[in-house]
Amino acid sequence: MKLKQKRKLVTYLNILDQPIKFNPFVFSRTFLLWALVGLIGGCIAGLYWIVLEFFTHKLAFFEGWSVIPVMAICGFLAGLVIHFIGDPGEIHLMVNNIRFNKGKLDPKNNPSMVLSSLLCVASGGSLGPEAPLVQVTGSTGSWLGKIFRLKGEELRSLSIAGMASGFTALFGAPLGGSLFALEILHHKHAVEYYKAIIPALVASSFSYVVFAIIIHVGLGAVWNLEAYEFAGTFDFAYAVLFAIAGTAIGWGFIYCIKGFKFLFDKKQLPIYIKTLIGGLLLGVIAYYIPLTRYFGHHEINEILAEPLPVKLLVAILIGKIVAISITVTSGWRGGFIIPLFFVGATLGLIIHHVFPSTNLTLAIVSCMAAINACVTRTPMSTTILLATLTGFSYFIPILFASLTGYFLAPRIPFISSQLDPE
Repeated sequence: MKLKQKRKLVTYLNILDQPIKFNPFVFSRTFLLWALVGLIGGCIAGLYWIVLEFFTHKLAFFEGWSVIPVMAICGFLAGLVIHFIGDPGEIHLMVNNIRFNKGKLDPKNNPSMVLSSLLCVASGGSLGPEAPLVQVTGSTGSWLGKIFRLKGEELRSLSIAGMASGFTALFGAPLGGSLFALEILHHKHAVEYYKAIIPALVASSFSYVVFAIIIHVGLGAVWNLEAYEFAGTFDFAYAVLFAIAGTAIGWGFIYCIKGFKFLFDKKQLPIYIKTLIGGLLLGVIAYYIPLTRYFGHHEINEILAEPLPVKLLVAILIGKIVAISITVTSGWRGGFIIPLFFVGATLGLIIHHVFPSTNLTLAIVSCMAAINACVTRTPMSTTILLATLTGFSYFIPILFASLTGYFLAPRIPFISSQLDPE
C-alpha cells in the first residue's frame, strides 16, 4: 500500500475512534449571529422611524406656498451633508458590493445616509426610508461579520441578512422582506444568493419583533382595501390586463427617470446645488398637488378613503411619477418601492373610474404589483409583500400581475449593477 493511502486510512480510523458529538437541534452558533443581526437591525429601524416621524410632524406644519422654500432648504442641507460627510451612494452601489466586493457593505457613509435621508424623507420627498434602512442594517451585518472573522459566503449571507432585517422592519413581512433582499440584488443573479435565505428569514423575524415592540405596530394590513371576493377564472385575465396597464406606466417611469437624469447630469454641479434645485421643483409640485408630497405610506389610505375625480387622479399619477423622478435624479436620498405602490394604487383607481364594473381591489393590487415588478424585477417578493400590506388573501392573481410586469419590463433594468454588461 502506498504511503499516501496509508495516511488517509489512518486519518479515517482516527475520526471513527473520536466520540460523536450529538446536537439534537438544527441551530448552531451561526443562528445566534443571524438573530443578533436581526435584533440590532430592528433597533436601528425603530430608532430611525421614531426620529423620522418626529421630523415629519414638525415639517408637515408648513403647507401652501411655504412648502416650496422648506423643501428647497431641506434639499440644500441634505446636499451639504453629502458633500462634507461623504456620498453614501445609491442602491446599485449595494448591488456592486454584494456581488463584487465579497459581500462587504462599508458602514463609513452611514451617518451621511441617515442624516441626508431624514431631511429628504421628512420634508416630503417622493422617496421612502427603505433604502437608507437597508444600507445601514446591511452594513451592520458586514461589520458583525468582520468582528466574528467571517469570510466568503458566510460574510455575504450576514450582509444580506442585515439588508433583509431593514426591509422587514418597514414592510412588516419577514418572508417578503427576505426575498426582496435577495431579488433586489439583480434578477439574473438572485439565485446565487439563495444560500442566504435562512439567515435572512431568521434576521427578519427577530427584526420585525423588535421593530413592532418599539413603535407599537400591530399585525394586519397597512392599506385599507375592500375585501376581495373571487368572481371566477376570468379574474386572472383581468389581473393580467390591469398588469399590462401598470407595466406601461412602469416603462413611462423608467424613461422619465432617464430624461431627468440626462438633464441633471448635463452640467456638472455641486451636489448641494442639484438637491436645492430638486427641492424647489418638488416644492412646486407639492404646492399644486399636495398628495404627491411624501413617499405614500399614509397617502395611499387617503386616496382610498375619499372618492376623487378622475382628472385629479390623473394629475396625481403624472405628478407623482415626475416627483419620484426628480427626487431620484437630483441627489435626494431614499427608496422608491412604496412610492411605486402609490403610483400603482392611483392607476387602479383611474381604471375603476373608467370601467366601473371592474373589481376595484383587484385593479389596484394588480397595478401595484406590475409597476413594482417592472421597475425592480422582484416578482416573488412583490407578490408576498402586497398580500401582506393589503390583506389580499388570494396570492395567484397578484402573482400573475407581478410576472406580467416582470416579463414585459424593458430589457435594461432600472436597478442594475454598474459593472453589468446589461
